[in-house]
Amino acid sequence: MGAPAQNTKTYKVSITYRDILHMALPISLAILVPQINFITNNIFLGHLDQSGEALSTAGITGVYYLLFAVIGQGLNNGLQALIARRAGEGRIEDIGRLFSQGMVIALTLAFAGIAITNFLAPLALSWSLHSTPLRNEAISFLRIRIWGLPFLYVYQMRNALLVGTNQSKYLVYGTLAETVVNIGLDYGLIFGHFGLPAMGFNGAAISSIFAEFSGMFVVFLVIHFRGIGKELQLYRHWGFDRTNNKLIIVQSSPLVFQYIISITAWVFFYILVEHHGRQALAISNTMRNIFGLFGVFTWAFASATNAMVSNIIGQGMEDKVLLLIRKVVRLSLSFSVIIAIVLNVAPGVFLSVYGQDLTFTQAAIPVIRIVSPALILMSFSTVWLNAVTGTGNTRVNLLIEFITIVFYCIYVWLTLEHWNMSLVVGWMSEWLYWISLFIMSFTYIRSGAWRGKVI
Repeated sequence: MGAPAQNTKTYKVSITYRDILHMALPISLAILVPQINFITNNIFLGHLDQSGEALSTAGITGVYYLLFAVIGQGLNNGLQALIARRAGEGRIEDIGRLFSQGMVIALTLAFAGIAITNFLAPLALSWSLHSTPLRNEAISFLRIRIWGLPFLYVYQMRNALLVGTNQSKYLVYGTLAETVVNIGLDYGLIFGHFGLPAMGFNGAAISSIFAEFSGMFVVFLVIHFRGIGKELQLYRHWGFDRTNNKLIIVQSSPLVFQYIISITAWVFFYILVEHHGRQALAISNTMRNIFGLFGVFTWAFASATNAMVSNIIGQGMEDKVLLLIRKVVRLSLSFSVIIAIVLNVAPGVFLSVYGQDLTFTQAAIPVIRIVSPALILMSFSTVWLNAVTGTGNTRVNLLIEFITIVFYCIYVWLTLEHWNMSLVVGWMSEWLYWISLFIMSFTYIRSGAWRGKVI
């Protein structure tokens, strides 16, 4: 077989506001769709009963599944930084090698997650949840829901490829397919419409699996028909590659552990909230929806920061990193301030979609007043944290997250469990979390200790 044709296309980025938005806005849609799917599930489940039982159970199962989803996200971010670095360096032939090894690692982790859920999740939930009906319903749901993990992980690897090569606009196709399938099947399988069986809570699990498969499949088609697979030689390197395999694991594993301890802390928070009753748990679940839905622009700018910082370092432009971060922060902060204002002006409108009673809404509004400033803090803190990822020093990410989580867990245990304070005070933990992340990430980037790092 002859040598592959020389690829003359460049995947280098510049640091203009236009380029930042060109990368970040499609990513925001890709992040928004899973959140829409999650919120759609919760809206439909909220209308199953007025007591909030289905909604509170969804809070526990949603955070549990998120724990596994962020493992893939950690692998995604590490792979994305590596691909972006090779794109900046002009080493296009290495991108396909990195991608194929990332896919193999992702699928291995996905099937490990399925095994863990089937054998260990019932034991873990029996230790942590006081309510037997809640525990049994959650276990039944998770044993179905976890089978979407392989599709989600493959989808995340393809996102890493497209963002890392500055082609985030193609993410839109998969996200739209995922949304249409999820909303349609949610409505059909939860309530029994379109001739489908009425499966209630478990119907949301099945619809989510089909939605993740659809998103993965459509992105696969886009990559194929746009010629990206051939262009980047994505399917030529499926054999075990020790060098790239090790590189991906070394770069991604600190991020995986970072996300695991972060979400584990959130699980810990939800367990403590469950001790305050089902309404507190249902309210906290809607607050998670707020972070997911209204934080999409922040996470998109953060993901763009990771890729763009790595790319310009690969181009030898380390002196432009701080300028890039400042530009991204301005954009991210602007979006978040507008969102926080809107959320505070009409909090009842957002809460009304869950179909709960007036007592629920009155109890949830003070919590929204606490969450909205946290969204502003998140808008710049996570940009600085992802800049650390882009430098390649992912162990620093893990250290920053670990220190922050220690403070966070101490706070939520003292306020919610030891002193039995209100849910409003418990949610102030988000202020502590994002301020701590910002201080340490900002200090590290400003120190310049990352300069000269080779990945």
